[in-house]
Amino acid sequence: MALSRRTLLIAVPLLWLAALASAAGAIWAKHRSRELFIELERLNATRDNLEVEWGQLQLEQSAWSTHAFVENVARARLHMATPAPQDIEIVRP
Repeated sequence: MALSRRTLLIAVPLLWLAALASAAGAIWAKHRSRELFIELERLNATRDNLEVEWGQLQLEQSAWSTHAFVENVARARLHMATPAPQDIEIVRP
């Protein structure tokens, strides 16, 4: 069964447009995937930087909460001192 000339005149341009649209869609999808990959890498780098900063803050917090550091701050900034044994009074109910 042969296709008529009129059918070919309609089908060929439609197939050409379909191929062109498919190629444009493939190019757009590739471009979008590259954009998303770049965004993902940027977010991963941000996450890594935040994890490093979090680790540094945890170290700083552990250093600030040591007994010796708290005692030094109490002495230097608040002018506190450990009372002498004779100055200590134990109060019981």
